[in-house]
Amino acid sequence: MTVPASRWSTPADLMTKLRRRWNSGELLTAYARQRWAPIVVPLRAPTAIELAENFGAAQDWLAAWQAIDPALVRLEWKRVGGRLVGSNEVPHRAVIDGPDRVWTLLRVKRQVETFLRLVDATRSTAPALVEWMLAEPMKVLDNEQSWIRLVEVVRWIDQHPTIDRYVRQIDVPGVDTKFIEQHRSILAQLLDRQLTPERVDPAQPPARFAERYLFRTKPAYVRLRALARPVPAAFGPFSEVTVRVDELADSPLDVARVLVVENETTYLALPSMPDTVAVFGGGYAVRALAPLTWLHERKLSYWGDIDTHGFAILDRLRQVFPHTTSMLMDAETLLRHREHWGREATPVAAELAHLTPAESQVYRDLVADRYAPALRLEQERIRFSVVERSLTG
Repeated sequence: MTVPASRWSTPADLMTKLRRRWNSGELLTAYARQRWAPIVVPLRAPTAIELAENFGAAQDWLAAWQAIDPALVRLEWKRVGGRLVGSNEVPHRAVIDGPDRVWTLLRVKRQVETFLRLVDATRSTAPALVEWMLAEPMKVLDNEQSWIRLVEVVRWIDQHPTIDRYVRQIDVPGVDTKFIEQHRSILAQLLDRQLTPERVDPAQPPARFAERYLFRTKPAYVRLRALARPVPAAFGPFSEVTVRVDELADSPLDVARVLVVENETTYLALPSMPDTVAVFGGGYAVRALAPLTWLHERKLSYWGDIDTHGFAILDRLRQVFPHTTSMLMDAETLLRHREHWGREATPVAAELAHLTPAESQVYRDLVADRYAPALRLEQERIRFSVVERSLTG
């Protein structure tokens, strides 16, 4: 079977291969490291039989190659043919001997000059970054407008301790927190090479920029409501407060019981309970309560929705505080409120190792859709008289 003319290598094919190697960064890397070698591209040329069967197309193909500027592309020829069509020479390899020829063919001279200029500028201010630049030239060019500022950010972080600073305090002209957010991926690659190992937390991904580079992070807050008078002394004259978790960790509340509730309206409507403080839970953010080690010495209860996420949140809280009890998250409560059943948008089915046997059974029933598909009973749909009886007993 003969190869159709469309399969013969064309000058456009050569340009595609060169462009692919340029886009990979391979050519710039070799040039910048002074490891340039002539580029040799084998060409698929017509065979003697194909010349005989499609001589006109072969002549057109040959003319296209002959139109290539020989000052840029050197063609190597071979002889094909014989009795049928006579002896003919066809190009079988295209060779680009020097980098300048490639830059001209691809029209990338400006990019090359820009890259070399940025490498030289960086070598004088942050030499530890140069090897990365040589390995990732296209990333440098993708950020050419911001490159000098990126290097200045890296140098500023390197020269200033971050443990007592927020990212907002990076003081580089033309740089704000939006700039950091938009460029945190490439900044992470640069900082990992500039900073000493003790200033990087590799367990944190670049998306958690502040945590990875040991900046101060936004403090966690907890919202508390006293359910009886007198309120704890830490509340002052207020029945409800929002405080920093790290400060609350150092100031244990003088109460016997802490009740974590997920729904805000329910949290606000909770009845009076002696010696009790309610915490507005905030979903999976309950793990933010971990620094409150004094909770180990309090009666701690959790009340969430009866759905798969509700039990997952309970499981997460119990990983930190194993003595946590659940409230109104049982089969009896679920079955008594059929008229209030809803549907959970995105159920989970993970293994939850910190549930009691009774809780595990309800969770498994929800996962298996025993009562209804993706069943959910939101806590605010439970009759309030049931809530009052459960809390005040």
